[in-house]
Amino acid sequence: MIGVSPDTARKHAKFKAKHGFTYALVADTDHVVSELYGVWAEKAFMGRTYMGVNRTTFVIDALGRIARVFEKVKIVGHADEVVQAVRALARK
Repeated sequence: MIGVSPDTARKHAKFKAKHGFTYALVADTDHVVSELYGVWAEKAFMGRTYMGVNRTTFVIDALGRIARVFEKVKIVGHADEVVQAVRALARK
């Protein structure tokens, strides 16, 4: 599992320590990965537009192909949903 965000490596280190994360977090400060996956986009909030990441989860299969995409990720229940998708993929 790899997490990618435009936050700095320093912010990622603090976040990992605070939440006890053991997986890799990639600092995509130049948005290259986010743009390649099509998740760096214009967003709007309270009448203001800005560029940001559309939270999305990609499940990548053993051959490096995108097997499943979860868009507009909501925190509650998402981990279980992803685990089910990965288990289903492993059974194939």
